[in-house]
Amino acid sequence: QVQLVASGGGLVQAGGSLRLSCAASGRTFSSSAMGWFRQAPGKEREFVAGISRSGGNTYYADSVKGRFTISRDNAKNTVYLQMNSLKPEDTAVYYCAAGARVSYRVDPYDYWGQGTQVTVSS
Repeated sequence: QVQLVASGGGLVQAGGSLRLSCAASGRTFSSSAMGWFRQAPGKEREFVAGISRSGGNTYYADSVKGRFTISRDNAKNTVYLQMNSLKPEDTAVYYCAAGARVSYRVDPYDYWGQGTQVTVSS
């Protein structure tokens, strides 16, 4: 099993930056693809970014491409989401997830973190 703990959220002004972290426990982190999703009030959970097991392949939603960067450190069992040029529409609860492969869908992920709130003020 994998347990995920997300952190790093907060309140930031538009144009600012935040870095989210997701720490994983368990020995299977390096064999798991990782994803970041977000969910705004009244909306469905949506894919933000994903990274392959080795970190060699990354994937982004069009809405964050060029502003967000996903990375992982398998030695530290941690995946990161660097978020720059934040916009009010980025406001949401951000979740990390682990699965066998990167997917834009929620279903293929086996494990989820508890979520961390990101609020971007205008």
